[in-house]
Order: sequence, then C-alpha cells, then structure tokens
Amino acid sequence: MEVACIAAFLVMTLPFCAQENVTAQPIESGTPVDRVVAVVNRQTILESDLQDEMQLSVLEPSTKAQERMTEQEALDRLISRSLIQQQIRQEDLRATEPNPKEIAARIEEIRTELPACVRADCRSDEGWKAFLAQHDLSPARVESYMHNRLEILSFIEMRFRQGIRITPEETEEYYRQTLLPQYPASQTPPPLEQVSSRIEEILLQQKVNALFGNWLANLRSQGQIEVLDPSLETQKPSESQGATKE
Repeated sequence: MEVACIAAFLVMTLPFCAQENVTAQPIESGTPVDRVVAVVNRQTILESDLQDEMQLSVLEPSTKAQERMTEQEALDRLISRSLIQQQIRQEDLRATEPNPKEIAARIEEIRTELPACVRADCRSDEGWKAFLAQHDLSPARVESYMHNRLEILSFIEMRFRQGIRITPEETEEYYRQTLLPQYPASQTPPPLEQVSSRIEEILLQQKVNALFGNWLANLRSQGQIEVLDPSLETQKPSESQGATKE
C-alpha cells in the first residue's frame, strides 16, 4: 500500500463526523442518543465516531486477522486525527486536497492488495460488493476514508519532508550496519549502488516519522482534550510500568 512507514499512524486517517459548537436539538421520544465521548479543542467526538472507526479498520493493511480495534484505540486515533485536521484548516493547506483520480487509484490498491480483500476476491465487482456488504460499508464511506487518509498523508509530506537531506555517509552506514547483516553468509548481498535509493527513502521516512511524532506529541500536550467517558481513557506509560509488553 503506502511506501511511507507512517502506517502505524496512518491508521489515524479514517473519516469521522466530529462537529464544532453543536447546538442542542429536540430529541423525539424513542430516538437513540448519540452521546459525546470526548472534546478536542471544542470539537466533539461522538460514540458513533468510535463505532465507525472500529468498523472501517478492516480497510487498514495493519489490521490483524480476527482482531477488533478497541474503543480506547479508536478514540486515541480520533483525537490525534482531530488535532491534525485542525492544523490543516488553520494553515489553510488546500494543496493537501486529494483529487478523484488519486482516491480511485488507492481504492483499487485496497481491492487488489489488502489481504482481507484478496481472500474475498475484491478484484471482481461481485467480490468487492460482497466484502462491503459483509462489513456493512458503502462505496461512499470507503471514498471518504481514502479522502481523509490521502489528505493527511499529503499534509505530513508537505509539513515534514521538505528540507530533509540524506548524506552518502548515512546511506553507507545503514547499508553496512543494518542491511548487510540481514543476508546469510551463503547469499551475496546487492551492491550499495543498487539499493542506495531505497535506503535513502527509508532513512528519509525515519526522519519524517521522528519529526511528525514529536510535533503530534506537542499538539496533544498543548491541546484542550477532555475525555468524558473514563472507561475510554488510555493507560499512561507511568501507570503501566511493570506491565508485560506484547
């Protein structure tokens, strides 16, 4: 799917329907109430947003088979995405808006490369329709998912990739210390000249990841984030000391 190694974060790029300055509306008798579970700089996250996030996670290449995203994970991603989208609007980065051809191309990648889709034969129209129906998704929701994903990817590239340079020394160091040890003694590794461009891309993405991670952590520390449901609070590192890591 994406070459970028931000996949761990790319999971945060699914659409959600948060609203700002919501005005209370009369509720008819028997109508289910969609409660607010969190507020991020006056922008609300609804319980239905959590359900959408967990439902759409089936489209993520990193999703493990038979493993459902938890509500805590969904909320954490929605909070981060809300902060990023607020920054996109604040900086008025219209260049990050994906065009229909880009969206269509990425949806085609999902249909042909996503493991769950390959098993469901999503390459065919019948298989794709069956896959969407199985997960209670519509083509419009998938397009919205990809629109938001590409918008944030473009923002990350514009915001953090420009100005980063990889030196020949860094490329050679990665080749000798990281790449070569991965080859068994019986196998001849490719020469540096053959893989240098790929190594440069890996090192570039590592630097982008570091810059982006620090920037996002700063946004979260400075933002006004209120989780209204205590059961959705994620455990902080200081609270999980001694816990077994997976």
